[in-house]
Amino acid sequence: MPDANQPPEREGTGALPGIPPASLPPVRWRIYVDLDAFYVSCELRDRPDLKGRPVIVGPPPSEGPTRGVVLSASYEARKFGIRSALPAVIAARLCPEATWIPPDFAKYEQISHDVRTLLGGYSEDVVPYSIDEAALGIEATTKEEARAVAERIQRDLADALGLPASLGVATTRLVAKIATDRAKPGGIGVVAPEEVAEFVAPLPVRVVPGVGPKTDEILRLHGILTIGDLASRRPSEVSGWLGEFGRELVALARGTPVEAPETSMGPRSRSTDHTFVTDVASWEEIGTAVREMARELGYSLEREGLRYGAVGVAFRWADFSRSQRSRTLTASREGIAPLTDLAVRLAHELWESEQAGRERPVRTVSVRTERLTERTQRQVSLDDYPPTARRPLAPK
Repeated sequence: MPDANQPPEREGTGALPGIPPASLPPVRWRIYVDLDAFYVSCELRDRPDLKGRPVIVGPPPSEGPTRGVVLSASYEARKFGIRSALPAVIAARLCPEATWIPPDFAKYEQISHDVRTLLGGYSEDVVPYSIDEAALGIEATTKEEARAVAERIQRDLADALGLPASLGVATTRLVAKIATDRAKPGGIGVVAPEEVAEFVAPLPVRVVPGVGPKTDEILRLHGILTIGDLASRRPSEVSGWLGEFGRELVALARGTPVEAPETSMGPRSRSTDHTFVTDVASWEEIGTAVREMARELGYSLEREGLRYGAVGVAFRWADFSRSQRSRTLTASREGIAPLTDLAVRLAHELWESEQAGRERPVRTVSVRTERLTERTQRQVSLDDYPPTARRPLAPK
């Protein structure tokens, strides 16, 4: 007979008397970290008097004619229409009162390394995607716990390194990346697995990494303006327009994006791509983009201690066709400068050969390294030394 002085047992808990219910199992989350206006933020650490003012990192137009482009702009400068890759001469006209600072890549490399070190204190699973973006894996039982970790990371980046950052948290990198972009500047976006479909539904398809003007145009022709519009479409239907990428978009719209599993065999390749805001028909703009992408990819490989045995570049043209060129090296290489030089050379060769006799603008450029191996010993090259340290051999 039950004791009237004891509270009644709750139904459906599955717990035995005197034994607490089992805790929730941990969930694997991805935290995507994007350092806001990274090059500018690095400079403002040394020039705090410029905070709150329009600042541009790039070749100063005051030093004479330049074909250079904006590398980074403060949010105050962006209000004038300044953006990355904008020709410096145009940026100077749009915001004549801006302070221009020449880039210091050695400084940015060191600070990026410091960021990766800080993130490594939170997880052994840190994957850099560019000099100012990285994702790390953590385990947390609830959305609130995952957010708390992201808040600590954001606070540590500001306190220890003086860097503002936007963070996105989700169970897949793709959704975490989208959440990061929506949280800019300086915010944190957290999306639980059951919230993915509702979160992405009202967003335009252009927010998905890899969706550029041409893909957007194709989807619009079929009445698809938002990610939510894709949810009711058959994957085979959308893949007929966009290939396998179409299936990934439908999975995202339905809240079931799939992330490629990690393997124990180590990395086989690394790549990065850039979709221009508008299609580009100028080698100067394309070459600049390839150079910056190759540098950032080189930084990532250096930080991970990887050598590469092949380098490739690819263009996605305005008509959505794709051309590529690659080169397999006689021996594995390492270092930022050799990778950058080879990538730019391949891109120029591809541009010259494909443009012969026809004019086609480019919508997306990609740089890829393959045949990656772990570095067991640091190679030494002339690129490690400043020009003043390179002495010619004395004649015998």
